[in-house]
Amino acid sequence: MARLVVFDLDGTLVDSSRDLASATNAALARVAPGTPAIPVETVIGFVGEGARLLVERSLRHAGLALEPDDVLPAFFECYSERLLETTRLYPGMAEALGALAAARGAGDVAQRKPDPAGLLQLVAELGSSPEEAWLVGDSAVDVRTGRAAGVRVAGVAWGLDPAGMRAAGPDRQLASPAELAALVAA
Repeated sequence: MARLVVFDLDGTLVDSSRDLASATNAALARVAPGTPAIPVETVIGFVGEGARLLVERSLRHAGLALEPDDVLPAFFECYSERLLETTRLYPGMAEALGALAAARGAGDVAQRKPDPAGLLQLVAELGSSPEEAWLVGDSAVDVRTGRAAGVRVAGVAWGLDPAGMRAAGPDRQLASPAELAALVAA
């Protein structure tokens, strides 16, 4: 039986794709005025491995020879200005989280996914073990993170990278948020 269910945020609990795309395009326009906007669907393909890689991929796509680390401050500023303009919980997510009714938490660690350090820290802080935990995510990075931590992984069909998630082979695939509550019985 699972004692702990850990969630990825972007693409799993919330759809932040339009705000991420808006912030990316605003940052590019700020550092290189006149840069054409990158379509939302293209930016979504760049999401999933952190802000630095999102900026790096966007710069490459736009043909801008700028260092990602030099553009990151503009991206973070632009994102903070619009991070909740269109970001919303996926349909059915509020009810699914309410049904789980388990203690949840989050924290910051220096390592980024797929390094399992953050997930393992959370599991330990909550008095659980990897065998008793699920990681719920929407990407291949989430699957790799769960595997590295020794936790089971449930992939969601509604996220930002469902094809990549499926190809990575999660332990379970969820078609809707209503299926989340079943994880605590597994």
